[in-house]
Amino acid sequence: MTRADLLALTPDALAALANRGLVKRAAKDLDAGGAPEVAVAGDGTVTATFADGPVATLPPAVGLEAAACTCAATSTCRHIIGAVLAYQRQGDAPAGTAEDTAPEPAGAFVDWSPGVFDDAALARVFGERALAAARRTLRAGYAARLRRPTGADPVPSADLPTCTVRFLVPDELGYVHTDAAATARAEMAVLAVWAFRAADERGLTGPDVRLDVGGAVAPAAGSGLEPAVELAVRLLLDGAMHAGPVQATALRHAARDLTARDLHWPAAALQEIAGQLDGYAHRDAAYDPERFAALLAEVHARHRAAVHEGGSPRSQVLGTDEAAETPLRRVRLAALGCRVGGTAGRRTAEVFLAHPGAGVTLVLPREWEVPADAVLTGHDLAGRRISGTTLRALATGNVVSETAVRSAGRTVRLPVGRVGRTTVSPLGSAWADLPATLLVRDLAAFGARIAALPPRPIRPRVAAELVRVVEIAEVRSVGYHPGAQRLEAEVADRSGTTATLAATHAPHRPGALDALAAALDDGPRFVSAEVRRARGRLLLEPLAVLTAGGVVVPDLAPGDGATALAAHAGERPDPLTAALDEALAACADAAHRGLLHVTPGTAAAVERAAAALAGIGLRAAAGAVRAFGDALGGDDPHRAADAWLDAQLRLLVTAELR
Repeated sequence: MTRADLLALTPDALAALANRGLVKRAAKDLDAGGAPEVAVAGDGTVTATFADGPVATLPPAVGLEAAACTCAATSTCRHIIGAVLAYQRQGDAPAGTAEDTAPEPAGAFVDWSPGVFDDAALARVFGERALAAARRTLRAGYAARLRRPTGADPVPSADLPTCTVRFLVPDELGYVHTDAAATARAEMAVLAVWAFRAADERGLTGPDVRLDVGGAVAPAAGSGLEPAVELAVRLLLDGAMHAGPVQATALRHAARDLTARDLHWPAAALQEIAGQLDGYAHRDAAYDPERFAALLAEVHARHRAAVHEGGSPRSQVLGTDEAAETPLRRVRLAALGCRVGGTAGRRTAEVFLAHPGAGVTLVLPREWEVPADAVLTGHDLAGRRISGTTLRALATGNVVSETAVRSAGRTVRLPVGRVGRTTVSPLGSAWADLPATLLVRDLAAFGARIAALPPRPIRPRVAAELVRVVEIAEVRSVGYHPGAQRLEAEVADRSGTTATLAATHAPHRPGALDALAAALDDGPRFVSAEVRRARGRLLLEPLAVLTAGGVVVPDLAPGDGATALAAHAGERPDPLTAALDEALAACADAAHRGLLHVTPGTAAAVERAAAALAGIGLRAAAGAVRAFGDALGGDDPHRAADAWLDAQLRLLVTAELR
């Protein structure tokens, strides 16, 4: 009989079930003439006998975890992987014959849903105890993001709050893979199946689906953000210029209250607004009027989305599942670089780690106090110890850990205290081997996927949501904007689609721009970056660059920023970009000054922005901005606040999605 499950296992699926090194070694052994003798019993059991003695046995209707081998390995070994590859190569030919029938290509696209499994099937594979544990989670409710199989990625997957579950073989539960630890694997697999089942029942059949599963029915009215919305309105009326420490304290108190009620995304927005006020009060470069305005709009947007019937799932808008954590099984992570930030008294570092098995990026955060009158740069931090190694090693290596703990916000902890539980090795070719969910080779296709996401003001505040490795075929130009202290480059993929790579100077990473410019001049093969759409283009904010000489992490680079960089050519923005920039700047200036304190100059800037938008054909945006300008001249400040919010949100979404 033909074992369709074995034929369906792709190299990526085998790598997820074991590791990519084993798959490569097994394939190399077969290519060198070390193929085993393969026999298929009447019940479908596959037996592979290797010339050097080991015998691998693959029983039917179960996954590779139930496979056995007579070698000394205690887990999935190269002989088991070699048995699968050998079976795929010879098809269903009887062992000992000369026939070498080529099977259907592994991983061929099959349109199927894991929701087809009923509870009886789940109980047979995972046990009643797993179903009982999953029912407790179902009663509380949980969020899920489902990716259905496509030609580009034939493996359906479910992103649950604290792990990812992938169904590697169609219609088979024995090949479910998750990054959760073994103790939670069965429960997570059941929850993933139930999420697909709920989506199927609701008719949510798109390739990328977000939904809430189970839990109590949400109240018909109210988001729970009403006090936070009132604070945001008060701050909009007063403006950052006239806000005092009392308002920053009130914002932090409100954020703690929201966190206590598991409303994590708006709580994070309030904390960031408070940080913006601190930045303005201390004349810190961290304060950005446009960012301040976007955060105020975000609080309102999340409130609106949460109370809108038929809108985004509440958990995706409010972050109600963000706090949970799940210990991971033995996990292999590939470093994608590091971002250094912070304030005058505090320095932060975020190490970005690709999790190939789950197809997501995780973030390892750290922070340090900056001693008085001291300078603590990214290069100074590079040698600091983290989880038994250095920040530099973590940001540039392959990490293997048996103690990692992942949160719903995609942060990761590497607990210490157990010797040898986390190891770091050189990165090597790990970036080139990343799955398609993490490696971007086609900028146009990835840009289309970003455009299909919900707008940024109501998206989950998930760490590293759009951090990717991008393959670079050509660096077409590099230039420095002295006024903005920003280095920009135009890069292209193999098809010629371009994106803008941009990095801005910061005093706590003074050598970053110099290191980045040198790396871009050294024939880069890949760049890891936070990717987003801005003004109709893809914008890459680089974290690390892989050149022939190795990995360059600009934020950890030495130097004082004294290198003279070539000036940017100074191309003028297109009319659409210029009009949107002008309108966003006018709205940001109004929020900065406060709607109760706008000057005639601000009102005139709003009117000019409306006229410019109308002139390029953005009539709805122009109407929203003009309505805001009219409300500024009235005597109802709350009407002006509502009009500002309408205009700001329309402009933000237009700038992102145009």
